Amino acid sequence: MTDVVRDLATPPTPPAPGSLERALRVSDLHKSYPTPTDPLVVLRGVSLTMRPGESLAIVGPSGSGKSTLLNILGTLDRPSGGTVTLGDVNPFALAPAELARFRAERIGFVFQDHHLLPQCTAIENVLLPRLALGRVRDGDVERAQELLNKVGVAPRANHRPGELSGGERQRVAVARALMNGPSLILADEPTGNLDAASSAAVGELLAQVTREATAILIVVTHSAAMAQRFDRRTRMSENELHDDAD
Repeated sequence: MTDVVRDLATPPTPPAPGSLERALRVSDLHKSYPTPTDPLVVLRGVSLTMRPGESLAIVGPSGSGKSTLLNILGTLDRPSGGTVTLGDVNPFALAPAELARFRAERIGFVFQDHHLLPQCTAIENVLLPRLALGRVRDGDVERAQELLNKVGVAPRANHRPGELSGGERQRVAVARALMNGPSLILADEPTGNLDAASSAAVGELLAQVTREATAILIVVTHSAAMAQRFDRRTRMSENELHDDAD
């Protein structure tokens, strides 16, 4: 079968000055895994372009390749073909140490399970990404406190995850993802374990902080209601990404 490339064109609004220099560009991305018979195809010709401040929701059935795409965009996995650039950097051309630093500086992650360290307080969890870059610097504690305030859990800064609600834990995870000022935020089912009210609050929070930070946000979700909160909506089907604006 001929591969179909679905290129999600950027909206017609004129780009802000300098925004394309910080854009995410994905071109003809493929991912497959070897098997004893034929290769297992997981991604087939995925292409998209996003500018800073934009948010994108990806919906689709389980097994369609959504999480694999996020793993590649987060440089946790490598593509079998195609290119990914964030700004003017192709992360997969970097040496391992440079790639690890690029990931820590430029990419923030929010997962379905918050992955907070249970022995650390909320503010200590938010500070953890700084350790990936060396050490906590002067001003980092103040920034972490500001982020906790932004996501609405500043009064819980010295509480451990076991003392927080599910929605509060995800809010701390969002603050942690923002700690290093990333260009790209990737969220994989970030509200999958939350009730409806907490899901709506976390979804709105993600959209808001992305706009304020002029970052790029990509969210994988099974929730149509969640997807409607973001600027663009796409569907992963049969290992391809399809424009699915409504």
